[in-house]
Amino acid sequence: MAQHNDLGNLGEERAQAYLSSNGYRIRHTNWVVGKLELDIVAEKDGWLVVVEVKTRSTETFEHPEEAITIRKMRNIVNATHEYILQFDWKGETRFDVMSVVPHGQDFLIEHIEDAFLSPGK
Repeated sequence: MAQHNDLGNLGEERAQAYLSSNGYRIRHTNWVVGKLELDIVAEKDGWLVVVEVKTRSTETFEHPEEAITIRKMRNIVNATHEYILQFDWKGETRFDVMSVVPHGQDFLIEHIEDAFLSPGK
C-alpha cells in the first residue's frame, strides 16, 4: 500500500478516536454508494454528522479542509441523501470536516462543525 494511503487510513482512525472520545457514536466508516464514499457517519445529540477527513503530511501547501472542492461537497451531499434514504434517518444532518496533520509523534486534529455553511449565513 502506498505511504499516502497509510497516512490517510491512520488519519481516519485518529479522527474516529477523537469523535468517539467526544461523545459521537460512529455509525459507519468508509460507507460507499455507487462511486461515492462517506469517510465517517456518526451520531450525536440527535444529529447525523457526516465527517470528511482530510489528512496531510504537512500544512505547507494547503490546509487540509481547503482540499474540499464544490464538486466534492456535492458528492458528499448526494451520498448522504442516499444514506438518509437507506437508513430512514429522520433527524437533522450536518457536514463536518476534520483535518489531521502529523505533528511529531502525535497528530494535530481540527474539527470544523457545519463546515459546508457559507460564511455569513
